[in-house]
Amino acid sequence: MPLPPLVVQRGLFLFLCLVWGTNWLAMKAGTAEVPPGIFSGLRWTVAGALLLGFLALRGDPVRVPPRLWGRIIWVSVLMIPANAVIMLYGLRHVPSGLAAVLNSALTPIAMVGFAAMLGQERFSRRHLGALAVGVVGVLVLYGPKAAVGSLQTLEILGAAGVVIGNLAYCYSSVSARPLMRALPPVHLVAVTNFIGGAVLLVLALAFEPGALAAARLDWPPIAWASWWYLLLPASLGATIIYFRLMRDWGAGRVGSYAFISPVVAVLFGILVAGEQVGGIDALGMALMLAAAVLALRK
Repeated sequence: MPLPPLVVQRGLFLFLCLVWGTNWLAMKAGTAEVPPGIFSGLRWTVAGALLLGFLALRGDPVRVPPRLWGRIIWVSVLMIPANAVIMLYGLRHVPSGLAAVLNSALTPIAMVGFAAMLGQERFSRRHLGALAVGVVGVLVLYGPKAAVGSLQTLEILGAAGVVIGNLAYCYSSVSARPLMRALPPVHLVAVTNFIGGAVLLVLALAFEPGALAAARLDWPPIAWASWWYLLLPASLGATIIYFRLMRDWGAGRVGSYAFISPVVAVLFGILVAGEQVGGIDALGMALMLAAAVLALRK
């Protein structure tokens, strides 16, 4: 007997939250063994190629109007090389749970801010309030350490890398919105993944320390396990589920994953990687998630 559609949808949503909450730990484990540029570039190139192949096999090949190629390349470079490299190098120096909270709390605020800047949405007083709560959360998280001089430079740079990478992703996502008037979302994802991944691979092989050695692909088992997890459940499975739920539930309801996946990331960081979260840290994270809730409210 088939399950009711609502039960299936809720199961898919829980899977989405679980995968996108644990992928931070996988990224941290993988990039601790393999240079982030080649690790991420190979993942996105393969993900894009698989999606393009899938679309071709089902008789739905991607056809990009020539006038859109310039913007697509720009979006692809921002969304993957700029976002992934800066964020993954930052992730080496901050706990995976904290990185997940920073990312999830900033995403809805940055999305609305960039959409307002590009004339797609209006920036309201509620959004200003969300920004203020988020800033307070950051101050609670890092202020006490800064006051007593225990905040490490690498920790600051790591958190900054996560934030800058997130901003690049958010700006490119908002910039991509008009492209979906000409291309279905899955087509756009396939093209941007492949182009962005290929550009990142080329740049990594040319400039990233250790990339040429890593290109032999003789990675340790933990790196390969992380890479396959990020490719299949995180990049392909969760993305397909996300678009299906967007169709069935709408953006507002699906967007609530931003409040659940960071909790999953923090818990897995504690249980699996032995990461420590103190009371002040928990308060700062809670404030940042509250800012995300406020930003996403209708």
